[in-house]
Amino acid sequence: MLAGWLAEPHVRRWWNHETSPEAVQRDFGPTMRGEEPGEDLVVSVGGTPAGLLQRARWHDFPGYVEKIAPIVAIPAGAVTIDYLIGPPELTGRGLGPRILAAAVTGVWQHYPDATAIIVPVCAANRASWRALEKAGFRRVASGDLVPDNPVDPPLHHVHRIDREEPGCHP
Repeated sequence: MLAGWLAEPHVRRWWNHETSPEAVQRDFGPTMRGEEPGEDLVVSVGGTPAGLLQRARWHDFPGYVEKIAPIVAIPAGAVTIDYLIGPPELTGRGLGPRILAAAVTGVWQHYPDATAIIVPVCAANRASWRALEKAGFRRVASGDLVPDNPVDPPLHHVHRIDREEPGCHP
C-alpha cells in the first residue's frame, strides 16, 4: 500500500522515494520495527486507509536539528510531523487540514511534554503549507534547506503550532 502511494504522481512529486519493496523496507522498516525513534501511522478516513502520518521528536534526530538551526530554534521536546494523502481521488477534498488537526491532537496526547509542533515544508508545495495554515499552524520562518526532491529550490517555510496552556484561550 505504501509503495503504491509513494508511486502516485502527486506523492512522488514531494516525497521523492524509491518504491521497490527493498527501498520501502529500508526507508520505513526501522521505524516500524521500533529500531528508530518516531512513528509511521496509517491515516484512515471512514475506515479506509487514506494516507501516512509520521511524527517524531526533533531532538531524536540531532542532524535535522542542526540543519534547521540557521532558520529556527527547535525547543526541547518539540515534535515534527510529515504527511501524505495516498489515493489521488482523496486529494483536493479538504482532507489535509482535517488530518493535520487530528495529528495535532494526537501529538498532544502521545507527547504530553511537547510544547510545539514544528514543520518545515518546501515553499513550492503550496498545498501542503496551506493545509498546515488551515489547521492552525502559523509560518514562523523561511529559509534554505536541502529539498527532498532535487528539482525544487531550497526555500522552505517553517510552520509551528504551540500547545495551549490550561486556562489560556484567545
